[in-house]
Amino acid sequence: MVTGHAPAGPRERETGLYEVAGAVPDPELPVVSLAELGVLRALRVTGEGRVEVELTPTYTGCPAMEAMAADIERALRAHGVAEVTVRTVLAPPWTTDAITAEGRRKLAAAGIAPPRPGTVCGPVAVDLAVRCPQCGSTDTVLLSRFSSTACKALRRCAACREPFDHFKELT
Repeated sequence: MVTGHAPAGPRERETGLYEVAGAVPDPELPVVSLAELGVLRALRVTGEGRVEVELTPTYTGCPAMEAMAADIERALRAHGVAEVTVRTVLAPPWTTDAITAEGRRKLAAAGIAPPRPGTVCGPVAVDLAVRCPQCGSTDTVLLSRFSSTACKALRRCAACREPFDHFKELT
């Protein structure tokens, strides 16, 4: 079984298929892959031509889970896998700490302020100092707790006056 962000073990086929599944873009944030977002939890070859994949949603009820599963199935079938089973795994729950450094870099490059790493250890204050992805200022204002998706908030930078999304820190 291959798990986490860095596939391990001698099973080259599993490692290769994990990389294929992990490269699938997130349907709501296509600038990051499912591996970079940290929602791809595991992949195991369960038999000749059969693969089982485990995904954890960013939050319970995430509407993108069906699209993620279909996209992973399509990608793996294109690489010769006849039967793909995608399971939703809720434990341990996903947190924003699962987003890789590359995923955070890509979010910022796309104009989305990434969540701060390593800060999730309980309730997250609503008045975080969030850095503007355009100019770098931390003088930002929360406009709405929800943006284009439930896992993002809408903010505006007081320095450059540009609005931007902030990927909220989630526990």
